[in-house]
Amino acid sequence: MAGNDEFADKAQQMIEAGRFLNQRGWVPATSSNFSMRLSDGNVAVTVSGYHKGALSKEAIMRVDAEGNSLDGRRPSAETLLHTVIYQRFGDVSAVLHTHSVNATVLSRLFEGMIEFEDYELQKAFSGVATHEGKVIVPIFANDQNIPRLAAEVECYMDGHPAIHGYLIKGHGLYTWGATMAETMRHLEAFEFLFECELTMQRLQRS
Repeated sequence: MAGNDEFADKAQQMIEAGRFLNQRGWVPATSSNFSMRLSDGNVAVTVSGYHKGALSKEAIMRVDAEGNSLDGRRPSAETLLHTVIYQRFGDVSAVLHTHSVNATVLSRLFEGMIEFEDYELQKAFSGVATHEGKVIVPIFANDQNIPRLAAEVECYMDGHPAIHGYLIKGHGLYTWGATMAETMRHLEAFEFLFECELTMQRLQRS
């Protein structure tokens, strides 16, 4: 099992992320969930029911690679959506799920996916070197059956391996990265693009 020092370090990174995201209004009430991969293959994840802007180390627990609790407490209900990312991408060490207004509204305006093209900030995503390509964000229907939703996400990724995040309709955003810093950068980039798209929608309708 990963040592206590490593767990404490990952927990602190999640605590600091929660404070920042709360300041931006992206983790309201007790919504959202965070996780980080540990060196032994287990995962540090937020415990269900805690406000992510006021996390403590007691609000973060360990689960195994399949999302099963290792200490008897109940992890976030959507933990399986995190573990399937770690199983698919060996270089990913952090996953963030947030509930911003922009992400939630856009997920209801569009069907199937959102495509971003010709934005300079697309280069904030790992592996994207130019604004000339497209950043595709799939949108999945909300589903309280998390194993079924996770299977749908995995099926999509089988045919679209290069995505950096996805939306759940009326729900929020999932994104990930090789480090917490990279994951936070992806999240900020998505939120910028979401705000740009919503502004364009308003201008086109005015």
